[in-house]
Amino acid sequence: MNPPHTQHASKAPGKTSPWTAATASTIGSVLEYYDFFVYGPMAALVFGAIFFPSGDPGLAAVLSLSTFAVGFLARPLGGVVIGHLGDRVGRKKMLLFTFFLTGLVTVGIGLLPTYSQIGVWAPIMLVSLRFLQGIGLGGEWGGAALLAVEHAPEAKRGFFGSLVQAGAPIGVILSSGVVAILTSTLSREELLAWGWRIPFLLSAILVVFGLVLRMKITETPDFEKAATKSAAKEKMPLVVALRRYPKQILAMIGVHVSDTTLGFMQGVFIIGFATTTLGISPTVALTANIASSITNLIITPIAGIIADRFGPRRILVTATAALALWAFPMFWLMETKSVAALFVVMSANGIIVGMLFSQQATLFAAVLDPKVRYTGMSIGFQVATVIGGGFGPLIAQALQNNAGGATWSISGYLMAVALIAMGCAIYLTSRKVQYVNTIPATPETVPAPQL
Repeated sequence: MNPPHTQHASKAPGKTSPWTAATASTIGSVLEYYDFFVYGPMAALVFGAIFFPSGDPGLAAVLSLSTFAVGFLARPLGGVVIGHLGDRVGRKKMLLFTFFLTGLVTVGIGLLPTYSQIGVWAPIMLVSLRFLQGIGLGGEWGGAALLAVEHAPEAKRGFFGSLVQAGAPIGVILSSGVVAILTSTLSREELLAWGWRIPFLLSAILVVFGLVLRMKITETPDFEKAATKSAAKEKMPLVVALRRYPKQILAMIGVHVSDTTLGFMQGVFIIGFATTTLGISPTVALTANIASSITNLIITPIAGIIADRFGPRRILVTATAALALWAFPMFWLMETKSVAALFVVMSANGIIVGMLFSQQATLFAAVLDPKVRYTGMSIGFQVATVIGGGFGPLIAQALQNNAGGATWSISGYLMAVALIAMGCAIYLTSRKVQYVNTIPATPETVPAPQL
């Protein structure tokens, strides 16, 4: 059944166009994933030596990587706090704040003095900045997604929502390229002395460009419409979201865990597995990861267009089924130790992640009232990011260790994640879920996306 749509031939005078809003949103996603995939390698390669020097290199590495985890732990908190404010004061104000905070902190990390210069204050400052970065990133996605979706014509919200998600592979491509150039052109001594600062300082370019774009945008029509209604602003969006939409938020977590588990497992565990277990060159593994991001980038907007025509259910069910069926062959192919097989695996993973990720901005917004959307979406998205991204690679490593190096248990874990995500996607696209949009409707005729 096709839903009724509100068509917008052109933007109203003084209003932000859908393309401008989508571009301003996407730049935030680019910065988010650029920061993540720059910080990870630097934490593994550099930070142990310059921020946590000790006689035990293993301990230094653990302490360094723990700062990576701090950012994950801060994200749900940022989602709750900034989401609350975004539902109270508007999307634009909070998106300017999150982008400025994230960008300022990232550049600040690149300017930090080292342990040899100020002693123990260096790691303290690093952890503090990483925590603040997590706060900013935790509130970024929900607002960016709403900026694009709520400015988009009703009939094209799937496409414009997917553009926000396309920022992720762009960020991975940029960060992987910068890290690859640095590690291939600088010596270890140069990287430790000054080279590690370059990727963090380069993020200033993204920050300036993004802030200029976001200064020009207007508040979203959905928020403005909600604000004109009596008692429109909820005093406690978090409480209201959890009380009214607990099943929807849990389902959001279940859906998003799938792509974060596969994506972060690939970016961390599979690259390590390819280099240490399979003996493939790290440069080749990183290049394969870039190939994955390219296929992700290509499929994401295509999936958004298809969803506008046929609905999100078909995309999500197809993607989760593909992940479940692919979980075992993925490792069977990699274990051939063929470089070509690794590229096939990485590229296929990029397609699956792109399909899964492409639908989430639009679908998650559709099942929440505009008055609590920012908060509810941020909770679901960021909790899932911690579960899939923060723990996914660790779970994969632990499963492999317990299986004596075999990968069948990792495949079983991915299959279970896929099946749970499929059930959650079917629930979110079912008629049991009330869809909330800008179209006036009676309780009996609440418009729903195509199923």
